[in-house]
Amino acid sequence: MSEHALRTYKLDVTTDCADCAAKVERAVAGIEGLDNVSLSFMSHTLRYDCDPSQQKEMKAKIKDVIMDVEPEAEIRDEEENITRKFAITGIDCQDCADKLEESFRKIEGIQDVKLSFLKESLSYTCRKDDDARIEKEVRSIAASEEPDARIVDQAKEQKKIYVFSITDIDCADCAAKLEKKIAEIDDISDVALDFMNCRLSYSADVKDASRIEREMRAVVARNEPDAKVSVLNEKKEEKAEEEEEEDSRKMLIRLIIGAILFVLSLVTHGAFAVVSGLASYLVLGYDVILKAFRGIGHGQIFDEHFLMTVATFAAIYLRDFKEAAGVMLFYQIGEYFQDMAVDHSRKSIGSLMAIRPDYAMVKQDGEWVKVDPSAVNPGDIVQVKPGEKVPLDGVVVAGAASLNTASLTGESKPVDVDVNDNVLSGSINENGVLEIKVTKAYGDSTVAKILDLVENSDAHKAKAENFITKFSRIYTPAVVLAAVVTAIVVSLMGYGVQEGIYRACTFLVISCPCALVISIPLSFFGGIGGLSSRGVLVKGANLIEALAKTENVVMDKTGTLTSGVFAVEKIVGENPDEILESASAVEYYSNHPIAKGIKAGFKGTISESDLSNVNEIAGRGLAVDYKGYHLLAGNGRLMKDNGIAFEEVNEPGTLVYVAKDGNYLGALVLRDQLKPTARQAVSDLHAMGRKVMIVSGDNQAITDLAGKELGVDAAYGACMPADKVERVQAIHNQGVTAFVGDGVNDAPVLAAADTGIAMGALGSDAAIEAADVVIMDDDPAKVSLAISAARRILRVSNENIVFAIVVKLVCLVLGALGIANMWLAIFADTGVAMLSVLNSLRLLRIARKA
Repeated sequence: MSEHALRTYKLDVTTDCADCAAKVERAVAGIEGLDNVSLSFMSHTLRYDCDPSQQKEMKAKIKDVIMDVEPEAEIRDEEENITRKFAITGIDCQDCADKLEESFRKIEGIQDVKLSFLKESLSYTCRKDDDARIEKEVRSIAASEEPDARIVDQAKEQKKIYVFSITDIDCADCAAKLEKKIAEIDDISDVALDFMNCRLSYSADVKDASRIEREMRAVVARNEPDAKVSVLNEKKEEKAEEEEEEDSRKMLIRLIIGAILFVLSLVTHGAFAVVSGLASYLVLGYDVILKAFRGIGHGQIFDEHFLMTVATFAAIYLRDFKEAAGVMLFYQIGEYFQDMAVDHSRKSIGSLMAIRPDYAMVKQDGEWVKVDPSAVNPGDIVQVKPGEKVPLDGVVVAGAASLNTASLTGESKPVDVDVNDNVLSGSINENGVLEIKVTKAYGDSTVAKILDLVENSDAHKAKAENFITKFSRIYTPAVVLAAVVTAIVVSLMGYGVQEGIYRACTFLVISCPCALVISIPLSFFGGIGGLSSRGVLVKGANLIEALAKTENVVMDKTGTLTSGVFAVEKIVGENPDEILESASAVEYYSNHPIAKGIKAGFKGTISESDLSNVNEIAGRGLAVDYKGYHLLAGNGRLMKDNGIAFEEVNEPGTLVYVAKDGNYLGALVLRDQLKPTARQAVSDLHAMGRKVMIVSGDNQAITDLAGKELGVDAAYGACMPADKVERVQAIHNQGVTAFVGDGVNDAPVLAAADTGIAMGALGSDAAIEAADVVIMDDDPAKVSLAISAARRILRVSNENIVFAIVVKLVCLVLGALGIANMWLAIFADTGVAMLSVLNSLRLLRIARKA
């Protein structure tokens, strides 16, 4: 088994027909070293899994095979594709978003379309030469189907407006000349210098901002030496947020006016009551009516606006103006509070994105310069002052401080760091000034990986989401048809045409699928977001079900359940104090974990002046002269090589034998210490009814000892990576299995398990890449948190599905029988939707649970 996890790669392969595509797929699947080969004739995408180290070789083989079986096929590397990302706002509901996504998928050449209503994001992949055409079609479709939608290219959003106060310019002509000079600076745009208001503004990419500001100030100093420049506003105004707040205020005003008019229609009589009712209806519902007619124009009949408009028009036709106004009032109230709940969820998830560093202070030519983190290279030195975020992963080279890692791990306790300590990007410096040597580029940093996981957590839908999307497409047209049948049957049964129309309209209001299509994805969205704020990152909603159904948890020992800190557990010999002091003296200069454990166990002091002739013996141990004695400390072979008679110690652990002037003193037994929460982790999983097992590369005796201390169900030692995979596959036959590990050699078994859980803070990149779930603070107790949260997410989503469907079906039956009126229909629509959304928002409280 390769030590690398398999990764998924893509090629664009265009064939003449579906049969040709199937033929190509079979041929490529026959290449040894490839897995999960699939070729979609519709999207022209060939996907396959292979070892990253063999990717180039495999790509060449794939191309040769395709040319042999289908010479007419067109092949393009995925590098010729680009992924476009947009922010998309102004979409009314999840159902509208689903329909719009479906329309985008029909564009020729577009691939991997993902439109998230909750995150207000759109992404897709296309060929570079199709980019302009596809973006134009995307915008055209959005404008046609969702006129209020606003699409903003996120790459262009990297530009910000920088505003400065600039005073003491002699005249307007001087200002105009200076503006022209500033506009000549590379990568600057939209330069405006207002002489009257002493204001300079321009647009620039974030990564170029520092350079451009320096060049701007230099231009001003050369051309207007007396001018004074100061920063007026470094941040672009959050116009979208202000617009949302303004829209919310306007809606609240409409609700108040509409409610007042509605009450007047109830307490008055005659023409004034009719006018009040109609006025209330129009104030509250004009936008719903407009959207309904737009939808009809675009062929989208079965949406909530159409259903609500038809139902209330029918009430007006029946001259029940009060009911028409009341239905629209309570519909809009429900929508208002539903929007507030969804917005609260968005902001809660959005707060997780606050870990993104805005800048990095990099040392350049002896000066600290503010640059974009993506412009910093490994090896550069960055400075982090109190209150600032650590912009990139690195090692402290100067200074000491306490770091708040709550945004990464969910734990509020500060972490103290000093010189030579590793630090993670996204941490906040609480005190002290740090200088950090960058070890990873921004794209590979901890903060970038977290942001990527959070941003793409809803890229893969759960089964419940896919089910409800398909169900709603069948359900709504079916109910509309049933409404028509109800109107006809009720009329023919002698209740009259008006009663038939009334019951049919009640049907239409009840049939709105919003409660279904918003609450289910919001359940997963909120639950995954809540886990993220606790330092548990789940890579997709589709992984929640397997995680929730986990019956067996298999854990690696070293680095997962143990801390990597060794301690002296036992001293074998007649004089334990002498043995420990001698061993500490031998290990004085060593930074090996074993040496650190020995020195930590000795409570006395070793004087460096008493040491001489330090000699490291490869594969054996160390020798040193201490206070006139010649000391040896190491393994049994060191004793044998020096002709020292010793007694072999039969204890599980790492053994260090000690000799003094050729005489054997005794031995130290050291063991890797369990993490503080390891016992709690096993106990919590047992309390949930899960079996817990250990697999380890350490010998069976050490593994058994750890298993006994923790109380696990089984412990398997001496396991190589391939053995771990076989062991997990065997355990899988007994039920759904999760594997928890942290090292490079754990990557294959992480990928092989039903759910792979990686310890992320200190874990290897390969393990994190292969895992489905990443625990950022290496706390094994959070495995039970992840499983219990997954169960809760599924429970809440199922509650929403059952609640919404049952209430709607009951109300539909009551509506058909003439028992339910419009008020109950409104509850079945917006009331159920709001309750389902509020139920989903409870999942955000995962963040507050211990």
